[in-house]
Amino acid sequence: IMTDSKYFTTTKKGEIFELKAELNSDKKDKKKEAVKKVIASMTVGKDVSSLFPDVVNCMQTENLELKKLVYLYLMNYAKTQPDMAILAVNTFVKDCEDPNPLIRALAVRTMGCIRVDKITEYLCEPLRKCLKDEDPYVRKTAAVCVAKLHDINSQLVEDQGFLENLREILSDSNPMVVANAVASLSEIHKTSPNPSGVFDMNSGTVNKLLTALNECTEWGQIFILDAIAEYQPVSDREAQSIVERVTPRLSHANAAVVLSAVKVLMQMMEIIKNDQTIEQLSRKLAPTLVTLLSSEPEIQYVALRNINLIVQKRPEILRNEIKAFFVKYNDPIYVKLEKLDIMIRLSTSSNIAQVLAELKEYATEVDVDFVRKSVRAIGRCAIKVEQAAEKCVSTLIDLIQTKVNYVVQEAVVVIRDIFRKYPNKYESIISTLCENLDSLDEPDAKASMIWIVGEYAERIDNADELLQSFLDGFHDETTQVQLQLLTAIVKLFLKRPADTQDLVQSVLSLVTQESDNPDLRDRGYIYWRLLSTDPAAAKEVVLAEKPLIAEETDLLEPTLLDELMCHISTLASVYHKPPSSFVEGNSPIRKLPAPRERVTSSDNVDATENQVPTQQAPAAAAPAQPTVISAPQESGVAMDLLGDLVSFDAAPSTNTNDMYAPNVQPAGNNAVDLLSGTFDSLQMGSNTSANQGTGLGSLTDMFAATPSGFSEPKAVWLSAAKGKGLEIAGTFSLRQNAIYMDMTFTNNAMQAMGGFAIQFNKNSFGIVPASPLEVRSPLPPRQSAETSLQLNTMGAILKMDPLNKLQVAVKNSIDVFYFDVLIPYYVLFTDSGKLESRQFLTQWKEIPNSNERSFDISNVTLSSDAIENKLKTNNVFTVAKRSVDGQDMHYMSLKFANNIYALAELKIQPGNPTLKLALKSTVADIIPGVYNAFDLILHG
Repeated sequence: IMTDSKYFTTTKKGEIFELKAELNSDKKDKKKEAVKKVIASMTVGKDVSSLFPDVVNCMQTENLELKKLVYLYLMNYAKTQPDMAILAVNTFVKDCEDPNPLIRALAVRTMGCIRVDKITEYLCEPLRKCLKDEDPYVRKTAAVCVAKLHDINSQLVEDQGFLENLREILSDSNPMVVANAVASLSEIHKTSPNPSGVFDMNSGTVNKLLTALNECTEWGQIFILDAIAEYQPVSDREAQSIVERVTPRLSHANAAVVLSAVKVLMQMMEIIKNDQTIEQLSRKLAPTLVTLLSSEPEIQYVALRNINLIVQKRPEILRNEIKAFFVKYNDPIYVKLEKLDIMIRLSTSSNIAQVLAELKEYATEVDVDFVRKSVRAIGRCAIKVEQAAEKCVSTLIDLIQTKVNYVVQEAVVVIRDIFRKYPNKYESIISTLCENLDSLDEPDAKASMIWIVGEYAERIDNADELLQSFLDGFHDETTQVQLQLLTAIVKLFLKRPADTQDLVQSVLSLVTQESDNPDLRDRGYIYWRLLSTDPAAAKEVVLAEKPLIAEETDLLEPTLLDELMCHISTLASVYHKPPSSFVEGNSPIRKLPAPRERVTSSDNVDATENQVPTQQAPAAAAPAQPTVISAPQESGVAMDLLGDLVSFDAAPSTNTNDMYAPNVQPAGNNAVDLLSGTFDSLQMGSNTSANQGTGLGSLTDMFAATPSGFSEPKAVWLSAAKGKGLEIAGTFSLRQNAIYMDMTFTNNAMQAMGGFAIQFNKNSFGIVPASPLEVRSPLPPRQSAETSLQLNTMGAILKMDPLNKLQVAVKNSIDVFYFDVLIPYYVLFTDSGKLESRQFLTQWKEIPNSNERSFDISNVTLSSDAIENKLKTNNVFTVAKRSVDGQDMHYMSLKFANNIYALAELKIQPGNPTLKLALKSTVADIIPGVYNAFDLILHG
């Protein structure tokens, strides 16, 4: 059997000349063969545009196959040869009047696909005739062509009255013509700069569309249903009529048709006032939605994302179908997680026993992510269904007894939420939680456990010892844990002041003198000031009664949910985001109201504690200046580092670098030690000698510089040619465990520049500026300005390729400029990356061998100790080391700002400049970048 594959195998020299001759041959078969060869060459990327006039001459034929081939060639090359394409217009016009409807349709379709302005004006008359053609195939093709023409020249379509023609053929006798007209009008309505009046629906139009619905193809039905979903019925009766005629689509074999029908019915349910009708409709929708879950996993996922929205809007529809969402062993993880979410939303007091039994089973699965979600789901059930809370807590205790590390950690997090929902009810389990204290290594779990110890300190005899154990490794903890530890120790002090003064003094000194984090430092100052001036106010603030957390913490904001209900069966319903957030178009972005403020279980453990002190402390201290209590002077200089913190806003510093620096008062008769003697009032007259001479120290101590990490030389990020005279050179550095973007702005233009601003796109590590960009403005011509922009990792996450790519936009008075930079991995390593040796060993074993890579680092002349110190300066920590067969083995850990760990085994042979490095991580993508960071640090 001969196939067309032979046309793709020839690569003869001089082929173009041969084809030219064959195209001008008198023999039809030879001409057709030549056109096929031309199309084959065009398909594989050869330039055959020089044959344009010869191919166009082949258009005048009655052979349909040859005509299709020529039209295909024209669509491809007309844009590059618009003048030559005009030669084909007469043939197009002639073909639009051919007796054969296939040729008429082919001609009008091709003219619509040729995006050349010169041809569009010749298209109008043939298109108008084809819209009124006697053959429905031609009419439906012409209807789509109107939308294509509108995309090329919208004004022409409106001036020529094609929109009116489209509205007329909505009454066509052929359902496919109607469907294509609806598709065209909908597309034009979405893209038109003036959408009003393009596709106005009324009762008559809807009636015509519903009549055509039954006889359309499945995709035609989707276009019609989507159009009907946009219609607002004028009465309850009309809505019920639409429901009756759309309901049969629920049994369609195509899932897209089913979801479009569901969208229409959900819209109509908002208008129908008859409760009985709504209940009947709910009973019809339930089996339809459940049936979608028997499709392929990908369709299941899309259906589940849509069901998630429907359940939030109308949970009664699937109230009795919870078993359909029980997870199957062979479901993909993305389906499992969606089912889990819907199960929680559907859980009630009547079915909670079934749900809990399922969740307990899931918690013993092998998939770690799924197990974590299952444990968290048990906590959500306890919060949602009060009658089941005790059973949920019992289940969580059983899971903790399994001693599986990640299960224990998730259980601690959800038990904290249960305590916040039901205070003073389940505290008997605290002793069980304390037994597992040593196994906690994740920030969430640690913070939760610390919150529990602080909140119930009066019931835990050794609360001070437990918190002291966390305080010993304070600098290695994440900010989340440090903040929680600070608050917990202050709580403990307020509840048991007699024996915890040293502990609170230690933590306040740590956070105010040795911390680089402004949030932590400021909170330390606030607590210190409160405790120093008004312990009673401190109790009211820190031990204030906290609001109960909300039952449903992850419901979509109602206005957003209503908008997404209008987009069921589209990408918006899968993303759970409005289309305006990910699609560019002419339609205005819908402004949604700000989400309602709720206290949620996923927020910071002490939402109220994290805010109240900073808001209320100044108010508490404002009526009077802090009491001045003289203290023995141990040195010639005494400083009040808290200074006028209360009146800080009244006299703001003009130096931005002093934003967080307290006022410093020189020593003298009025020297102040705010701490001296003030704790005694809370201790009921206990010994004060421990407090004397324990001030906050000097500014030098407080802001003592820590060793800076490695930094590469500056490279040009934006050249003057691309920046219209602005050149930006830069590098990244890590100083005092903060990431900085060090840049030099050079004005190579002939005019001054000003108004500099910077913005980053979403990126893999959530890197965003921590403060506005400060560049000398105006920046005169031929001058440069240095700036150092501090960054943090609090931004939105979007996986980039490569992972460390950062897309930057810099604006000035001339324009906005875009460029990409690569963030060096070594600045992303945090100072909390050191693991305990036991944790290191556990993680190394848990990470699969497929995630291990080995590398050689050559030309390293440093000693073993120098290598260790150099890496430590850049937050790569040695967990353990030993000597094996004359080689020094260093086992190291590091942690990225997004809490991803990387583990390393470094072999150092004394006298050998080549090091052997083995790296492991749960995220294999980061390993090459980590190796590169090691290489740069050791050679830097």
